[in-house]
Amino acid sequence: MDVKPEKPASAATTGIAPASPVLALLFDLSSELDGSAGSNRATAARSQIAANADIDALKAWLARFTQTKTTFDSYRKEAERLLLWSVIELRKPLASLTHEDLLAYQRFLADPQPAHRWVMPAGRKRARGDAGWRPFAGPLSPASQRQAIVILNTLFSWLVHAGYLAGNPLSLFRQRQRHAAPRVVRYLDDAMWQEVKATIADLPRDTPRHLEHYYRVRWLFTLLYLSGMRISEVANNTMGAFFPRRDRAGATRWWLEIVGKGDKLRLVPATTELIDELATYRRASGLPPEPAAGETRPLLAPIGGKARPMTRSAIHIIAKQVFARTADRVRARGPDHAHTADILDAASAHWLRHTAGSAMATGDMDLRHVRDNLGHASLTTTSRYLHSDDDARHQATEDSHRLGW
Repeated sequence: MDVKPEKPASAATTGIAPASPVLALLFDLSSELDGSAGSNRATAARSQIAANADIDALKAWLARFTQTKTTFDSYRKEAERLLLWSVIELRKPLASLTHEDLLAYQRFLADPQPAHRWVMPAGRKRARGDAGWRPFAGPLSPASQRQAIVILNTLFSWLVHAGYLAGNPLSLFRQRQRHAAPRVVRYLDDAMWQEVKATIADLPRDTPRHLEHYYRVRWLFTLLYLSGMRISEVANNTMGAFFPRRDRAGATRWWLEIVGKGDKLRLVPATTELIDELATYRRASGLPPEPAAGETRPLLAPIGGKARPMTRSAIHIIAKQVFARTADRVRARGPDHAHTADILDAASAHWLRHTAGSAMATGDMDLRHVRDNLGHASLTTTSRYLHSDDDARHQATEDSHRLGW
């Protein structure tokens, strides 16, 4: 699906590249399979988009998300998988899918078969244009299955609203309401956080490359912890997002303007500690200590002075390496430390956002400030970081509620 944004973009961000034999099937569909005569098509009089075939309708839907690459890639992937499955396995267009078909597709997501047709061979990741590319890396976890259905429900709802489809076959699904956990559990307590900092402090610095890697890792973990940023926000924002502003007392305070989830802007206080670490990282990269207004250099850059953004996966790998190294060091202390090591092994960059939120909420900071720093829509979400309330409740129960055999 080659979505054409208003300004030129690379093939990787504009849609399906037909070089893969699997994807190429979508570019030569008969009238029976292209959706033009689908059994779930709305009347032409209702249509609000020009599309008369499934691929064109999906392009129209995806065109709304071209400004946010992570969202676009995720939505394209799910739409593409469904369309391929419908055409290849059912021999029917997307515009003819029924409720029963979607139930079968949901089961298919848990075990895409035949594997040689649907699952990527183990080993290196293949590009979308590669002959060995396949839509899946393996069976989807229950969480990924739910996410796929949520995205497809959004797609079908929009196609109905746009007048392309007569009805949404997913609207009959029984979706269990998932309640948020009462407290965030994927975070590092103070002791584990100190272990991570010790690992970073012990990173080798005996070569120029090791030294550059040390300062990059230190800056990444500083940025994630002090700002509470998401990993995608680190990847997508630039040094020019830092700016100074005088407060009412005339003191200069630094801020970080972040374009976050859903393209929402938020201002995060750039503390003195954060600005000092920023200056250290920039000096180590041969840059002036303070970023210039409008500077396009990414917040985190590859080693070697290349001023190009790092991918989310590359940043994720750096963080996972630090957590794994910390876990190994803790585990070596003996069986009594195995549980802590297992938690550290499971940690990811996003855990630092939760760790930051927990540290802010546990301190003296107004919960409304924590909400705004993290970009939450409501205090209900932010209150999940109040572990100190749980601790106080536990102690009160311990002190006051006794059996007394």
